Amino acid sequence: MRFLRNLLAVITGLFIFSFILFIILMGIISVASSEKLVTIEDNSVLQIILSGNLEEREVDDPFSELTFPGMGPFEMGLKEIKQAIRHAASDDQIKGIFLEPRFFSAGFASLEEIRTELEKFKESGKFIVAYSEYYVEQGYFLASVADEIYLTPDYGNVELNGLNVEVAFFKGTLDKLEIEPQIFRVGEYKGAVEPFTRKDFSKENEEQISSFVNSTYDHVLRKIADSRGLSFEEIVNISDSMLVRDGSDAEKYNLITKMAYLNEVREILNEKISAEDESEVNMVSYRKYNKSFKESEYARDRIAVIVGTGVITMGKGDDRSIGSEKYTELIREARENKRVKGIVLRINSGGGSALASDVIWNEIRQTAEEKPVIASLSDVAASGGYYLAMGCDSIVASPTSITGSIGIFGMIFNMQGLFENKLGLTFDNINTGNFSGLYTVTRPLTDYEKQIVQNDVERGYRTFTTKAAEGRNMELEKMLELAGGRVWSGIEARDIGLIDVFGTLEDAISMAADKADVDEYRVVYYPAQKTILEQIMSDLSNDVQAKWLRLKTGDLYPYLEIVRDLDSYIGLQARMPYTFKLN
Repeated sequence: MRFLRNLLAVITGLFIFSFILFIILMGIISVASSEKLVTIEDNSVLQIILSGNLEEREVDDPFSELTFPGMGPFEMGLKEIKQAIRHAASDDQIKGIFLEPRFFSAGFASLEEIRTELEKFKESGKFIVAYSEYYVEQGYFLASVADEIYLTPDYGNVELNGLNVEVAFFKGTLDKLEIEPQIFRVGEYKGAVEPFTRKDFSKENEEQISSFVNSTYDHVLRKIADSRGLSFEEIVNISDSMLVRDGSDAEKYNLITKMAYLNEVREILNEKISAEDESEVNMVSYRKYNKSFKESEYARDRIAVIVGTGVITMGKGDDRSIGSEKYTELIREARENKRVKGIVLRINSGGGSALASDVIWNEIRQTAEEKPVIASLSDVAASGGYYLAMGCDSIVASPTSITGSIGIFGMIFNMQGLFENKLGLTFDNINTGNFSGLYTVTRPLTDYEKQIVQNDVERGYRTFTTKAAEGRNMELEKMLELAGGRVWSGIEARDIGLIDVFGTLEDAISMAADKADVDEYRVVYYPAQKTILEQIMSDLSNDVQAKWLRLKTGDLYPYLEIVRDLDSYIGLQARMPYTFKLN
């Protein structure tokens, strides 16, 4: 009887807890779903805090205040930040922008789009003030556009000493585990397999990395120099010699306005808007500000922006990948929607499955026969990502977009040593044909089997380069000179004809509208954002797990992601030649 009473008490407690949780969730959904616009007070300053990961779009997270202690926000939306800046330029309630770059993760191409919006904002005559305790290159690239730049005294600094590319190599680990990677590739620069076969860069990869990283950094330094009234030679000398090692150096070389603590900066903001005390400065975050207005939805014609981010895979994919089935459906839906007059394919991907890339490419080509299709390259659109772009009418990119990497590879792990010598596992097979067990990982491939796979890779490479040449209206021989798996910066890619023009996502949208000959239109994004309930369920499962893992592993998290993604290396791959960390 005691057991039954305890069991009943547990069941009752679980029921009550579930009911209370349900009520709380319904309350959150009700609040989050409210259509009431936020009121912005006069003398407000738009506050943009950069912290976490910068994504193409963000989801309104009802649990943003209920995350684990110390985790903070993990996602910022590029679209949402630009939207807030753009609207604030003509809003009389917003007197200026307070920019706070903290420690965050973002590519320079995405940051340049924000920087472009900030430059346009300054044309309104309103101020931009930047403050940080410590500026890294990405943060200072944005802050340099501000009218005034402040830095915390004593321990604050501006890190402007160049970019560093760090790649993880796993050959030593595989050797210890007795795992042999069997590699099949075409192109001297196609080094996506190098982390599994080497302990350092090959000469070819070192060459291409140095080329596109230096091209990127030169562009960044020129932008900073223009904003700070310095010559290019001066800013290069400051960076190469690491002349800035503390706040006083930053002030001496005109990288900041002065050193000041946050409370002092807020007093400066008070003076700018003629407030008598700090309490009268109305700071409004960009997330809250975006809830104070609604974009016009009355235009009948539409330009569709299809956002593709992450690894390219077969099937539906998920939130962090571009699934061929899902994205062909999205492209087809936009093509068949008579209100959609033009399409922009926003690509932020280092590639993935060659087959999935080709399936999506085919849908893009069909669509381009009926409507304008413009590619907008974000931070990375390389290998399979470029495969998608080359099917579009025109390609718009940032000078710092990473692109190209036109090449194919395959990889099959021979894990016989691990199984037999480490785990004591042995395998035997019965096959119906000579090559029934071709793609096994329990034994090494024969020379003949290896040749079969290599022939597949070479055939895939011919297909990739031929279609790339056709898409770029280029002779095949010329395309072969640019391919070989080599990666290029946006600046290099424009010079050699792999992209058409420099521009932002908004420029690509305007180009699509011009080609479609529409003046008034509404921009619609695909895929549709998750509903609040869908987001809650996602947060209670995969997202929370990923956030918790990221919190616990810190700087090791990117390497765990690499290992986790190995199961997607199925079939021929059109991927970036490495997964790297740019510091």
